[in-house]
Amino acid sequence: MARTYDWEFPLPRTHTGMLLGNGTFGAMVWGESGVLRVTVARADFWDHRGGLSWDGRQSYANIRRCLAAGDEAGLRALFQRPDPAPGEPAHPTVLPMGRVELDFGRGAHLTTGTLNLDEGVATVRIRRGRRELTVRIALDMEHPALCVQVPAALMPKKVRCRPAWEDVGGQLASISFEPPEMLGTDRSDRTDQTDQGRGGPAAHERGARAAALCGWTQMRPADPTLCVAWRQEGRELALAAEYGPDAEAARSAAGKTVAGALRAGFDAMRKRIARWWAQYWRGAARVELPNAGLQFIHDYGMYKFAGLTNPNGVPATLQGPWIEEYQLPPWSSDYHFNINVQMCYWPAYHGNRPEHLRPLWEMLRSWLGVLRRNAKVFCGIDDALMLPHAVDDRGTCMGGFWTGSIDHGCTAWIATMMFRYWRYTGDRAFLRDTAWPFMAGAMRVYEEMLERRGDSFVLPVSVSPEYRGAAMNAWGANASFQLACIHRLVEDLQAAAAELGEPARPIWSEIAAKLPKASLIGPAGAEMIALWDGTGLEESHRHHSHLAGIAPFDSLDFGDPAWAGIIQRSVRHWVRTGAGLWSGWCVPWASMICSRMGYADAAELWLEIWRRVFTNEGGGTLHDVHFPGFSVMGHLLGDTKTRKEIMQMDAGMGAVAAVHEMLLHVRRGVSHLFRGCPARWKRVAFADFRTDGAFLVSAARRDGRVGPVTVRSLAGGVFRLANPWPGRDAVVRRQAGKAETLTGDVLEVALPKGQTARICRA
Repeated sequence: MARTYDWEFPLPRTHTGMLLGNGTFGAMVWGESGVLRVTVARADFWDHRGGLSWDGRQSYANIRRCLAAGDEAGLRALFQRPDPAPGEPAHPTVLPMGRVELDFGRGAHLTTGTLNLDEGVATVRIRRGRRELTVRIALDMEHPALCVQVPAALMPKKVRCRPAWEDVGGQLASISFEPPEMLGTDRSDRTDQTDQGRGGPAAHERGARAAALCGWTQMRPADPTLCVAWRQEGRELALAAEYGPDAEAARSAAGKTVAGALRAGFDAMRKRIARWWAQYWRGAARVELPNAGLQFIHDYGMYKFAGLTNPNGVPATLQGPWIEEYQLPPWSSDYHFNINVQMCYWPAYHGNRPEHLRPLWEMLRSWLGVLRRNAKVFCGIDDALMLPHAVDDRGTCMGGFWTGSIDHGCTAWIATMMFRYWRYTGDRAFLRDTAWPFMAGAMRVYEEMLERRGDSFVLPVSVSPEYRGAAMNAWGANASFQLACIHRLVEDLQAAAAELGEPARPIWSEIAAKLPKASLIGPAGAEMIALWDGTGLEESHRHHSHLAGIAPFDSLDFGDPAWAGIIQRSVRHWVRTGAGLWSGWCVPWASMICSRMGYADAAELWLEIWRRVFTNEGGGTLHDVHFPGFSVMGHLLGDTKTRKEIMQMDAGMGAVAAVHEMLLHVRRGVSHLFRGCPARWKRVAFADFRTDGAFLVSAARRDGRVGPVTVRSLAGGVFRLANPWPGRDAVVRRQAGKAETLTGDVLEVALPKGQTARICRA
């Protein structure tokens, strides 16, 4: 049965729309009354000017000097972007493009939309009188093009082009952009009266049967020109967004793409797209949940993951290829590496789509020169790498936020993702050529930052992401987040060295033994995890970074009696501080922590809350709350039809990963099944979850009882499973050989590459 989900019109705002995307090019399908709107964007449509190139000022020594002296002005000056020249922006940003509107005229009403996740096609139903007719929209998975098919009885009366200039032209003009040039030579076309007096060019209309290429070109002061163009032939309309060194070249490129789409036709495009989606779903993880809301979170989320991270597209930014036309994207839709990029890619792991990480790895490899220069400036060594928390697609630092710029956890977190990729794929060449040098380069910066005090190491200057913002007290010694990063990185480096036969630096073992696992606060016997030395969690905070040793870094051992009580008390205190200052992406992370703790009902509840509070009526994933009363993070009052929403993809992808972790998660190299699934769930199942050691796992639980667990090895090795039948033995049946009985809390099953085993309760 095809996976389909329905939307109810009106969908009155851009981010309430149904999403189509191929990693680079995206569309949001929305509208009301008789007007169907398709907002289009490209994730790589950057204005690359501005930003901060690190120089000798951003050194660790200078930062420590300013902090010790309480020199706030001096500290901020280190990371202050130069004042831009007139007509120049302060920092790079992805740019909005615009939309196309199909006006079906008086008496037409959009009723419902359906998104076929298996084929990647959106259908919109339009009622006129007693008839309900359908419009279909498909977006090419390999080219920046989409095609719209309309019934002969419902041809649009007008097709309007609305470049983003209509909304943000004033801002763009102030930084040297020129108005777009509208395509189409027939200037006698009518202009809708509602467009008179708006900023920028008037909306450009063409008759429904126009054959000329229409749309607009948008110059960029320092980057190639973009052309958004469409043309209609009979019942089909094709649209493309292409670049060129100038307007003429961009028009030519877009025209060729449009012509190719029309020549092939909608049905041919749909079949080609369906083959792409069939291949994607064939290998992706599958879940069967008794909670319809969580099932939607997973299915629509995995669909959006493909549109966000297509291996043939650009790496995932904060918003991917879904940029609204009515504002410059918040936070530039850049690359935020203090959780957001990582969260966008979490579904790749258990979701069994590791190839979707490859564009990220390729981009990071292209930045190595920049990252080496950053580390050279920061700590004066040549064999290190340092990644600031916010950069553009060339690795240029956005600047202006000193705590983020020195948050070396950003680099370490990417290093742990690389090692996890190796553990989940068995790709030894990647470990040797990409992960190992990146991990070692990240660790070298920490080695320079650490100091010996007595028989211990201390990290004297550290930050916990976004805690206290960029205030002068937004730092301390031994931030628990950074300690978790370091211990995770040291463990991974030692394992990688053993695998590759590389020498492990002796200091790694010293750090593992002598650096605290976390900073603690409170009297003996009642300690809790602190943000950093002397500072506990004082209030609700959206970044659960001090608990990162629980999830995602898994550097604290639940089974260690020295830590069990500390972890329990820390989580209780975290719950007590509440969610009043949380943003959207915090909530799936909270669900993951609850799954690790075995708080299954809470893991489910947080995801239900997230869907209710941090998504809109169209399923758009929001940074701020959808309505006031739960969190004060950007609560928006007033007319919901005109407010400007902030959409980000991280929370939606984090929610998918949180569902995965309810069903299977890994702690200390051991896979745990159904620990985040409430006991009242009568049936829950999953298939083809990829896990540590490059294994594919499938299992089901009925009426509280876990059935047989099927495991297939992709690389050869030992699968370690927390016994899902506590106190009972298990039986392993392989493809060949005798059955084997296993006992204990952890079941270990050795499997050659390509072999499958079935683990059952004895």
